[in-house]
Amino acid sequence: MDQSAQLVVDARATLGEGPVWHSGQQRLTWVDIQAGKLHVYAPDGEPDRVYDVGCLVGAAVPRRSGGMILATEHGFEAFDLETCRRTPLGDPEAGLPTNRFNDGKCDARGRFWAGTMSMVREQGAGSLYVLEPSGEIRHVLGGVTTSNGLGWSPDGRTMYYIDTPTLQVAAFDFDQERGTIAGRRVAVSFPEGVGRPDGMAVDEEGMLWIAHWDGGRVTRWDPDAGSLLATIRVPAERTSCCAFGGEDLETLFITTARHGLADAALERQPQAGGLFAARPGVRGLASHAYAG
Repeated sequence: MDQSAQLVVDARATLGEGPVWHSGQQRLTWVDIQAGKLHVYAPDGEPDRVYDVGCLVGAAVPRRSGGMILATEHGFEAFDLETCRRTPLGDPEAGLPTNRFNDGKCDARGRFWAGTMSMVREQGAGSLYVLEPSGEIRHVLGGVTTSNGLGWSPDGRTMYYIDTPTLQVAAFDFDQERGTIAGRRVAVSFPEGVGRPDGMAVDEEGMLWIAHWDGGRVTRWDPDAGSLLATIRVPAERTSCCAFGGEDLETLFITTARHGLADAALERQPQAGGLFAARPGVRGLASHAYAG
């Protein structure tokens, strides 16, 4: 299968990332990292709402008790949508001022997994963390360069993770009860010349959908065979992340970026930084809220 995504919001985001579908509200939230903005998109036709977070924000997830939980340049923070007020919850890298959080997602037990990266491109300076519902912050992996896509298999027994420069998707055995990972192995290896793996979503068949930074596409992969199954073309070179949503969870929403593109490149892709959507013919898995 080879199809194209269609623009749904001409947001012109600097660095769009982290789409999350809220089934109860039928809304999609996503962030513009560099602009420090939280976007809320409603497919029913309401205008795209934009909240000013006030700092670099790498990921945002819904909170069961209301509002959002953010992973920012200052660590984990709660965010009130009514007042736009941030409340610090903990910064595991307070001593690393050139690091910031990047992508993140909640598991089925309501733990918030999010990783960091160096803003001055220091190799291996980032880590992967978990914010537990209790408020405890656990360090999970070190030596990460650009922490990106996360996802879990439909049975919850496998976690997938992308550290972009490795050009791989790693798979781990996942203990749902304890929230621990083990048995790291390679699920997908990216070929040369198609960009780098960025954000990721998992569908109900257990296949992985991966956004290609500098590749202008999202692709579907079989993590057991490591094989490419389908491609969705995106008219924006810096395709950053994807998430299933819509009433039937059959719409794949895709974020993109303008960050780092020269004027000539932006002339060729005027919709860069927009929010796109496609109907790939398969349902995704429901997202989860932070349980704390």
